[in-house]
Amino acid sequence: MSERISWLVTGANGQLGTDLQAVLAGRPDDRVAALGRADLDLTDESDARAVVRAWLADARARGNHPILLNAGAYTAVDAAETDEAAAMVVNGEAPRWLAEELANRGRLVHVSTDYVFPGDATTPYRVDDEPAPRTAYGRTKLAGERAVAAVGGDAVVVRTAWVYATHGSNFVRTMLRLESERDTVSVVDDQTGTPTWSHDLAHGLVAAALSPARGLLHATNTGATTWHGLARLVFELAGADPNRVLPTTTDAFPRPAPRPAYSVLDLDSWADAGLPALPPWETSVRACLAELGVASPA
Repeated sequence: MSERISWLVTGANGQLGTDLQAVLAGRPDDRVAALGRADLDLTDESDARAVVRAWLADARARGNHPILLNAGAYTAVDAAETDEAAAMVVNGEAPRWLAEELANRGRLVHVSTDYVFPGDATTPYRVDDEPAPRTAYGRTKLAGERAVAAVGGDAVVVRTAWVYATHGSNFVRTMLRLESERDTVSVVDDQTGTPTWSHDLAHGLVAAALSPARGLLHATNTGATTWHGLARLVFELAGADPNRVLPTTTDAFPRPAPRPAYSVLDLDSWADAGLPALPPWETSVRACLAELGVASPA
C-alpha cells in the first residue's frame, strides 16, 4: 500500500501491542492509535463499537486507509477454565464487533492461537486442519476466529504460539529470573512448540496487514523445541550452565487447563501469501536476550 494508513492497535499495553507500536513508529507518515483497556474496553460492546466508529470517521476525514490490529485478548489460560464466560466476551464476541464495524470500511488483522487445536498431533498443524480445542481459552479463541470469518470482509486471522518478549511476563523472562535465584530449575520436556518473539511477530503482522492476504494464516518463528530446550538455550546465552535446567514431565506440573503436547504450526500458508518467514527460533531468542543485555548479538 502506498496510501497513508490509520492504524488502530487494541491490547496496546500487552507484549504484542507494545511491539506493534514499535514497528508502526517506523511509519511516520501513518497515524497510529494504540489503545489499552482504559480507552477501548473489549468487554463492553457499546464502548468498543463507539471507539472504532470514531476512529473510522477520523480515518475517513484524513483520507487514510483504516487497518485495525487486534492484539487484545483474554490470555489467562488457567483462569479461563473457571471464567469462560468472561473470556468468551473478549476472545469470542469482541472480534465480531470489530469485524462488523470494519466491514466494507477497513481491514482487520485478528490474532489467534495454537490452542484451537487439540495438541496431540505429530506433524505441524495446517490452517485447514480441524480445530478441536481442549481448553476454555482455546474454545473462546476459536469462537473469535469463526466470528471474523462469518462477518467476512477484508480480514485476516493469524494464529501464533509460545509468544515471549523483552517486556511483560513470559517464559523467557521467568527463566532469566530463576537462573539468578535457584541452583536448578525443572522444566517440562514433553511439550513441543515454536518459541515466537513478539518483536518478529509484530513485524509479520504489519506485513500481513499491508498484503492482500485474507482468511487464515499461521505465523511463528521457524523450527521447534520443548520448553526444556528453550530454557537450556536461555541459560546458555545468559552464560549459565544449561545442565542446571532439569527435564521433567507435564504430569509433574498439573494445571487447571491442559497444555498441548504438540503446538507446532505449519507455516506454508504464510509463505503462500508471499510473506517473509520469521527467523529461526534460536536466532530470535539470542536477539531478545541481546536486547535485554544478557547475551551478545549474533
